[in-house]
Amino acid sequence: LKVICPTAPVIPISLNLGFRMPAWFDIESLDNLEQETDIEGLKRSAVTVYDIIEGEIRSGIPSNKVMIGGFSQGAALALYCSLHYEKPLAACIALSTFFPETRLPDPNLLHNKDIPYFQAHGEMDNILPLQYGENTSKKLKSFLKQHEFRTYAMQHEASDKELQDVKDFIEKVVGH
Repeated sequence: LKVICPTAPVIPISLNLGFRMPAWFDIESLDNLEQETDIEGLKRSAVTVYDIIEGEIRSGIPSNKVMIGGFSQGAALALYCSLHYEKPLAACIALSTFFPETRLPDPNLLHNKDIPYFQAHGEMDNILPLQYGENTSKKLKSFLKQHEFRTYAMQHEASDKELQDVKDFIEKVVGH
């Protein structure tokens, strides 16, 4: 098992008065993320993820052995990439996140709808309230065949229980 954890580029963030910080796309406000996602920035970051996947494919790893995952913005990017990447993937893990597109794209135009998706969210998340996770889960369950959504007694963070569930999910996908 090989794990690649790319770091988001350092970009100006509108929410932070233009100060630069690691982020996959700009954030204008935390109040309305589902309507105000910097979709062009998200698409630029998706190219970075696709390039990483293509590098793994060139090194001999089939695309259907590649999982994409992330936390918060990284998870929004993982969802976007999984659903827009044209080659088959193994699975997607999305922790403490939201669906990055204002309108649900036509499911007929999306990819990797048959792979397993693991989504989790903190019940007391003070950055992305649980409603974001629930809305995302509802959207995804409307067209994904294997979508699992769990919540945990935590804020915008990871817990031992959540990480154990992620480990169990990965083991189920890779067959251990």
